[in-house]
Amino acid sequence: MDLNRYLGAENIFFTVTVITYLLSMISYFIFFLTKKNKVGFAASVTVLTGFALQTVSLVIRGMGAGRIPLTNQYEFAVSFAWGIALCFIVVERRYSFRALGAFALPVIFIIVGYAAMQSKDIRPLMPALQSSWLTIHVSTAVISYGSFGVSFALSCMYMMKQKLKGDFFDRQMPTLEKLDFLTYRVISFGYLFLTLVIITGAIWAERAWGRYWAWDPKETWSLITWIIYSVYLHVRLVRGWKGKSAAIFAIAGFICVIFTYIGVNTLLPSVHSYVR
Repeated sequence: MDLNRYLGAENIFFTVTVITYLLSMISYFIFFLTKKNKVGFAASVTVLTGFALQTVSLVIRGMGAGRIPLTNQYEFAVSFAWGIALCFIVVERRYSFRALGAFALPVIFIIVGYAAMQSKDIRPLMPALQSSWLTIHVSTAVISYGSFGVSFALSCMYMMKQKLKGDFFDRQMPTLEKLDFLTYRVISFGYLFLTLVIITGAIWAERAWGRYWAWDPKETWSLITWIIYSVYLHVRLVRGWKGKSAAIFAIAGFICVIFTYIGVNTLLPSVHSYVR
């Protein structure tokens, strides 16, 4: 199969993925409003289907490119959404927490929508990217950013439940304490992988450019993001910091993640500007 056929097949699977995530998002909204178990079950099945289709899309692109599909804006955006979907599915199954889909699926859909606006061209890798560290570094970023995306959804749910009280929201959402704890657990997991992102990135930079750190905009904003989540975990563990302030901090952290990924590549000159 030549490259054009691979790209054609990938485009079909990607398009169906976007449609499936849209249907899943709508289903989760309906479930959130009606709490009908059949609708919730359908939403869960639909997001699993979208995740499977997205996985196939990534595999096909990787086969066509002859490399891991994580080297430009389009590929990382698709993988970013994949990471959020994976983390969400794990949380939903682990805690039987379907209402979270009404908050997580919009994030996934927006990111795959952003991916759809990027160039899908496959180009030869520049020398700096021809390294086995690419797979480790970017894969850990996908898991880390995916976890932070779910923590963002949990924090948004926390803020809504705190402001809009009543029987309806009490039925549809876990307690504030459980939402706060789940946010902490997910951020802790993402923070571990973000630390690995920075470490593997430094090792890769030394191999590619002969230095571990150069205060490149991407490096700087990755460090800022790491510091934000470090502060979140520190004040929670040392001072027992919880509640609304912690939720706002988690939301700010994810905004920083988005700027690190999109804003830096779009607005700031960087050696990472090849990720387009």
